[in-house]
Amino acid sequence: MDERQQIEQFLRRRHFHQVLPIAALIDMDGTLYDSMGNHADAWMKMAEEEHLPARREEFFIWEGQTGAMTINTLFRRTHGRDATEEEIRELYHRKTIYFQQLPPVSPMDGAQDMVATFIKSGVRRVLVTGSGQSSLINRIEADFPGAFTPELMVTSRDVEHGKPHPEPFIRAMQKAGVRPSQAIAIENAPLGVKSAVAAGVFTVGVVTGPIPVSDMEDAGAAIVYRSMREFADALPQLLLNLLTTAMP
Repeated sequence: MDERQQIEQFLRRRHFHQVLPIAALIDMDGTLYDSMGNHADAWMKMAEEEHLPARREEFFIWEGQTGAMTINTLFRRTHGRDATEEEIRELYHRKTIYFQQLPPVSPMDGAQDMVATFIKSGVRRVLVTGSGQSSLINRIEADFPGAFTPELMVTSRDVEHGKPHPEPFIRAMQKAGVRPSQAIAIENAPLGVKSAVAAGVFTVGVVTGPIPVSDMEDAGAAIVYRSMREFADALPQLLLNLLTTAMP
C-alpha cells in the first residue's frame, strides 16, 4: 500500500474529508532524543535494587506512560498493589538520578531535520511527552532552537492520565487550538501511538528501538517508518500528499 492509499484509508476510517496539518504533536524520548536506552538502564537499576522483576525491553514497550504508571505496573505484578505516593516520589527520583548519571544522550538522527521541515512548512510544533524529567526538557531549546515554546508542551505534569489514554494528545490539540483533522502525531512506541489514535489524530509511527514495525501497525499507526532518518527524508512528500489527498 503506498502513502496516498494509507492516507485514504485513514480518512475513510475517521470519516474525515482531509487532513490539513496545522500542528505536529511530537513525542520526546525515542523520537526527538536517542534516550530510551538510558531510560531503560536507569529503570532496570532502580528495579533491581527494589527487587522488582523486569526485563529491559519492557521499558521500551511501556515508553510514553508516566513514571507513576510504570512504577505501579511493577508494584502490581510483584506486590499485588499500587505504590504509595511516597514510594512513587522516591523511586522516580532515584530513577531520574540514575538517568542523569549516564552519558548524555543526543538528538535522534533525523529529528532536527524533521523539526526544520515542520518549521519551514509553517506547522506548529507541540511537545507531547510522558516524561516529567527536566534534564531533557530543559535541553529542547538548545538542541531544537526556536522549535518548541513552553506554552506548547504537554508533560506528565499536565495530565491526569498518561499514554495510552488520549488525554496527552487532546491537551496538545487544545494548546495548539486545532482539531484532530488539523494535526499529525509522531510517536516511536505503541502506547504513544494508541494515545494519539484514540485522540483521532493521523499518527506516524517511527521505529527507533527494538519494537517491531508490526507492533506499531497493530497499535493503529496510519503509516510506519523504519527510522527517524527515513521519516525526516520522507516528510516533505508526506505533507504534500496530506494536502492533496481528499475524500469526495
